[in-house]
Amino acid sequence: MTTVRIWFEKRGEASYISLLDLQRVMQRVIKRSGVPVWYTLGFNPHIYMTFTCPLPLGQESLCESVDVKTEAEHQDFEQWKTALNAAMPTGITVFKVEPVQMKATLIGFADYEVRCPASFQPALDSYNALPSAQVQKKTKRGFKSIELKEYMPVLDYKTEEDGLVFAVRLPASGDLNLNPSLLAGFLQQQYEVPACEVAILRTALWTAENQPFI
Repeated sequence: MTTVRIWFEKRGEASYISLLDLQRVMQRVIKRSGVPVWYTLGFNPHIYMTFTCPLPLGQESLCESVDVKTEAEHQDFEQWKTALNAAMPTGITVFKVEPVQMKATLIGFADYEVRCPASFQPALDSYNALPSAQVQKKTKRGFKSIELKEYMPVLDYKTEEDGLVFAVRLPASGDLNLNPSLLAGFLQQQYEVPACEVAILRTALWTAENQPFI
C-alpha cells in the first residue's frame, strides 16, 4: 500500500467550495479519472482521502493537497495528473502527484499573500504604529486571545496597480493555526475597512524547522 499526495491549486470560484463539497468533488473526479486508488472496507466502501490544512471559505491557494492510497505498483503519476485534470472543475488544477514524503503533522507554518484596495493604506499604517493588536480566535474549546503583533509586527506592503499587497508567514500547526482573516477582521473592527475586500492567497507550507513541506 502506497500513500500518494495529489497537489493542486484552488483559484477563483473554486475557493468558495467548502471542505465538505471539496471532498465530494474529489471523490467524483477520482472515480471519473480511473486512477487506481484504494477504497475503505466495510458495508459502504469509499475512497480513502485526507486533506492537508484546509482553508477557510473564499481563500485561494497554490499549495493544496489530498492524500489517497493505492495498492497498484509502478504507477505513472504524470498520467494520474493528466487524468485528474481532465475531470476537474474550473479553478482546481493538479500540478503534481507523488508518493508522500512528509507527514502533515510536520507542518508548522504557512505563507500568505494578502491583497487589499489602496483605500486600506491609512488602516495598514495605523496598524503598523500600534504597540498591541489583540483579537479573539474561535477554537473547539471556546475563544483564545491572540496578539497579532507577535506574528505580524509590521505589514510591509507594496503598492501595485490593483491596490496594496504584502506577505506574511503564520503558524499552521495542530497546536496553533492562524490565518490572515484574523487581521482582516481586526482592521474592519478598528478602522471600518471591509474585510470582504481582502483577498488571501496561500503560497507555501513549511515545517516547524522552516523547511519546505513536501
